[in-house]
Amino acid sequence: MTKYLFEANYVGEGIKGLMREGGTKRRDALVDALKSVGGSLECFYYAFGERDVLGVFEVPSPSDAAALSLLINSSGSVNVRLKPLLTPEDLDDAAKKTPTYRAPGQ
Repeated sequence: MTKYLFEANYVGEGIKGLMREGGTKRRDALVDALKSVGGSLECFYYAFGERDVLGVFEVPSPSDAAALSLLINSSGSVNVRLKPLLTPEDLDDAAKKTPTYRAPGQ
């Protein structure tokens, strides 16, 4: 399972829907969406400022995360961005790898 940080903003009708339904019902809708792909919600917070919603969820595969992102963003009511989260052990493993790369212009 891969964990993702999500950041979301309600837009247009999404803001009206949030005001009508309330925060817990919107969180429950995300829980249901995650369950539909075998995932789970770790934490969910509303915030002031640049982002309306922040949290962490876990799903079985990157394609499950992409499917959720596509579905939610296609609603036109919410703009969501996902960031995969790495454990310290994941970073240790990455540091042991030696990929090749040529920088532009070199």
